[in-house]
Amino acid sequence: MYPQHLDLLRCPESKEKLKLEVTEQDGERVKEGKLIAEKSGKTYPIIKYIPRFVDLSNYADSFALEWQIHSRTQYDSESGFPLSETRFFEETQWPRKLKGEIILEVGSGSGRFTEWALSTDATVVSLDYSGAVDANYASNGENPNLLLIQASIFDMPFEEDFADRAYCFGMLQHTPDPKAAFMAVPPYIKPGGHFVTDIYRYSLRTQIGTRYLFRIFTKKMDPEKGYKFVVNYVNFWWPVVKLLRKIPFDAGIIFTRKALNIADHAHAGLRGAPDDILKTWAYLNTFDRNSARYEYPQTLSTFKKWHEEAGLEEIDVKPGYNGIDARARRPGKKAASKAKKEAA
Repeated sequence: MYPQHLDLLRCPESKEKLKLEVTEQDGERVKEGKLIAEKSGKTYPIIKYIPRFVDLSNYADSFALEWQIHSRTQYDSESGFPLSETRFFEETQWPRKLKGEIILEVGSGSGRFTEWALSTDATVVSLDYSGAVDANYASNGENPNLLLIQASIFDMPFEEDFADRAYCFGMLQHTPDPKAAFMAVPPYIKPGGHFVTDIYRYSLRTQIGTRYLFRIFTKKMDPEKGYKFVVNYVNFWWPVVKLLRKIPFDAGIIFTRKALNIADHAHAGLRGAPDDILKTWAYLNTFDRNSARYEYPQTLSTFKKWHEEAGLEEIDVKPGYNGIDARARRPGKKAASKAKKEAA
């Protein structure tokens, strides 16, 4: 971490300020050290440049493994397709330049979207519960505008009302309580600030297929064994997958996903990609969709209701990249004050 970002952090338990104790410096960055709560004395280690507010091993270990193996797979420079850039700016609808603002990223994964958040020249405060933060740091950690931490969405180490914008892509459905996870974020956004999220969609169509039968077994597997199983499984069926792509109207690719439970991306943003790229993405996303301990998709109406219960405004919830995309704003100070008086 960069020492200048210390003021952005708080003890997740008491919200008191933290002191920095450095044991190893790497140029301007702190490589090893600890953060100490000024009053309680509670300490949090800095390990390999990253402040850690949770145990290194936890229920998200499968994500840590997949992002260690596929640390660059979803980066546009690696695939040759602008998928991450397009999704980030289309899903957020934010300006390309946000210098002077603070963006909170909850659930960074390997950092495919961190890269584009940083491209706006904003200060990006990014967290992930899993060891995926190490993969993110390897790609983006030298950027002086990035504060990257390992922490829980349920106990974020920040002061409330500190971020101008926040986004949470691809992770709410993988928490033990998606609604509580969603509700945890708005208090950290400034009044009038923007909040963008997505979540898997629950519908009859999304429930049809063999995936949830697979998950009965795969979500309980040791991550390393589970990943090897997925690689062997994809390799076995890959010749059939390539044949199925020839069926018109992407019907074969739909069959691949629904019946074979293999994530083939040849029909979407990777149409026309080389076979090795498609296969690598199939390894990653087939493992991702089958290995997560928790997966709780939601309906459009339920997700919209969460926004309303959170007191957000300008709510726009609709089908999107990850199933459901949503944009909203936290009410400005006057609106929030009025709402509190009415509630009282």
